[in-house]
Amino acid sequence: MLDVMTIPPDPLTRQASSLCEFSEEPSSFALGSSHKSYKQQFSNIYFMRLRQLRGAVEQQAQSRWKDVDGSPNLVPRVLEVVKNHTCYIVGTVYLEMPLKPNVLEDVSRDRSIPAPPAREKFFSADDAVMLEDESGRIQLVGDVVTRELEEFSSGNMANLLVTGVIMAALGRETASGEFQVVDICFAGMAPMLVKSPSKDDADDMAVDGSEAAGDDWVAVVSGLEISASSSSESEINDLELHMQMLVEYLSCEAGGPEDQLAASRISRMFVAGNSLASSDANQPQGTTSNAEPEKRTKRFGQDAPTFSSGPTQALSSFLQDAAEIMPVHLLPGASDPLGSLMPQQPFPRGMFGVLKDNKGFTCETNPVWLALESTPPNAKPDEERPRSILIHSGQPIDDMYKYVPSSSIEARLHLACATLQWRHMAPTAPDTLWCYPYFNADPFIMKGTPDVLFVGCQPAFATCLMRGDEEGDQEISEEDARCRVVLVPKFSETGTVVLVNLRNLDVKTVTFGTKIG
Repeated sequence: MLDVMTIPPDPLTRQASSLCEFSEEPSSFALGSSHKSYKQQFSNIYFMRLRQLRGAVEQQAQSRWKDVDGSPNLVPRVLEVVKNHTCYIVGTVYLEMPLKPNVLEDVSRDRSIPAPPAREKFFSADDAVMLEDESGRIQLVGDVVTRELEEFSSGNMANLLVTGVIMAALGRETASGEFQVVDICFAGMAPMLVKSPSKDDADDMAVDGSEAAGDDWVAVVSGLEISASSSSESEINDLELHMQMLVEYLSCEAGGPEDQLAASRISRMFVAGNSLASSDANQPQGTTSNAEPEKRTKRFGQDAPTFSSGPTQALSSFLQDAAEIMPVHLLPGASDPLGSLMPQQPFPRGMFGVLKDNKGFTCETNPVWLALESTPPNAKPDEERPRSILIHSGQPIDDMYKYVPSSSIEARLHLACATLQWRHMAPTAPDTLWCYPYFNADPFIMKGTPDVLFVGCQPAFATCLMRGDEEGDQEISEEDARCRVVLVPKFSETGTVVLVNLRNLDVKTVTFGTKIG
């Protein structure tokens, strides 16, 4: 005898959320007609970054060191420091790293000699920490800024320092002209972009916490990395099966009644980068990128094309199925064919065929700020829950990861949390992370703290609740200084999608697998 399937008493209804406006609009990452020139120097970004963040850093430093013996004062320029006099200075961190790529060496290298493979880490024992402003540069020394090759410790901020961070340093200049540091200070978390619904909800933030009937969840997936081989019609691999299972789960057609009920509470999905594999992986089987032109099959006197439209068609099919279920936001990533400069601009909607006319499908920049508003069933107008979300596809964290000695997933998570303390999501741009040469702005500055920070295309899942009071922030109150930081793993490697509750910012994961045992 077969058990009769349980029929839910009430039909499943999809939870809804809507986009809303920010009370204070954050920086836009869209490059308009005014950003068509590449004549300006990249140094303007550093000048604007220091100019905009100096005030917040000085305020934090004054509050942090007001009770220090000797009443240290602020020296406005790093080159005006007086020897043997305790003071503090504010400037931009620069790491002198012998292993960091040098563009001049790349240009001067003999083209007959292949370039060495890219390094996984720039860190070495010979690194030097500098602090610079408009006047010049001074080297920082001391135990506080000593970078050591050891197991990662969240309390060692020196091992998290990267080029481009705006920082204050307390100490005194030595006889050799170096600045002996005894303490460092950052801008701290900015005020929340959207006020938290209530302190009770914020206190309930946890991983895999309790759920309520009217909870609104969002799904985040990244790193699909669809290639020519994975989109072949003659072969169905694990990635394609996992994508089909994800669509079935989102449409409440997979799992038991509890799984279907949980899926019905998901209001929208974000696809955070690397949806398509790199160009080398997308070449059809049997072709190589360095093949001799005369050995390729020619048609009408030209080389036969090696481009395969299979990955784009497979991605379009997946997005089409998902967009019929709920709103879908697509961000580009490092391997997607949209250039390497940050911020990356949206995918052209025309490349997705009939999907371009679907109103539930949106192509976003990378990074992107979004404000979502969730209305619980039978809620009053004042019970609407707005949340601010910042999403990027992981390039800033991947680049900063090369600056730190640790290779653990905890190092990536703490780097993501540190960007909130620095108020800058991509400090290594434009030094080692390519970006547009902005002239009079730095859009990567975080003028406000989001409720959720998603970092896509990471090797593993990790999350934590970042609180502003943990680092002694004075500008914001304890109950408002909260941000849920989530590292989203690559779907092609883990089959994992991340779900976040917009009410209390609980986090859980759903993993799809095709192997038994």
